[in-house]
Parts: sequence; C-alpha cells; structure tokens
Amino acid sequence: MADRALRGVSLPGVGALTIEVVDESLWSVRFAETQVQDAGASTVADAVVAWFERYSGGSPGHLDVPFATRGTEFQREVWAGLRHIGWGQTWTYAQLAAHVGRPKGAQAVGAANGANPWAVIVPCHRVIGSDGGLVGYAGGLDRKRRLLAYEGAMSGILF
Repeated sequence: MADRALRGVSLPGVGALTIEVVDESLWSVRFAETQVQDAGASTVADAVVAWFERYSGGSPGHLDVPFATRGTEFQREVWAGLRHIGWGQTWTYAQLAAHVGRPKGAQAVGAANGANPWAVIVPCHRVIGSDGGLVGYAGGLDRKRRLLAYEGAMSGILF
C-alpha cells in the first residue's frame, strides 16, 4: 500500500488547493471547493506548502521535489516545457508547441496542457491564445485571470 499525504493551501483571491503526495512524490495539486484536512507525514508535502507560501509572497523560486511519473510521454514533454515559462510571462500554445519540438501541434499541446495534474506549480495558467486572449483553463478562466494578474502577466492580454 502506498504512503499518501494530503495538504491544503489557500491562495488569496484564487481559492483552496489540495496537494497530494504518494510515496514521497508529488502526485497532484488541484483546485478544491473547500480546504482539505491535512493527513499523513511528508517532507515533500511540507516543501510544496512552503513553495506556496513563497508564491504568495511573490517569489516562489524553484520547487525541488520529485514529481510522480504519470501521463503519456508527450504530456510529460509538454508539462516539462511549461516549467520554462517564467513568473510574469505568458506563452501562446504555438510557442509552447514550438518549444517542445512540435511546431504544428498547438491543439495537442493544448490538450496536454489541460491535463496538467500540478496546478500553479507547473504553470499551465501562463499559456494564452495566439490572439493574446485568455482561453482554456481547468481551474476556470476567472482563476487564470487572477493568477496572471497576481504574477504581473496581464499586460497585452485580451479578455
């Protein structure tokens, strides 16, 4: 049986998130309707909570924890590519597709982006439409807008 830990965090203006760690690898970070009760001991979960505290302070830095291996090879390539989009930056789906070596694969990249299991940490919210508009976000466009505004990435974005 796998060791599992849960932690809840809340981002002001964005809402509650649930952090799930399985066998000391970050399994998921997802938006939640309510704050979960913390369960299980985990240094990885503690490190992720500390990262969110730094994020809330405006300088999250790099999160150095093991991520659970999941998804297809293509999804993993896209998720790795997302981690190259810096604080206060946005990329289009076409830019992300080019970055992962699939310049004609913007739609496939969009689907992989939408399946990202690590909300905020793997910054899929930083990907916008080719026209500069906010499109697609599993956490909802309002959350995407708030995250980008908080990170100072809203200039030039169409609503």
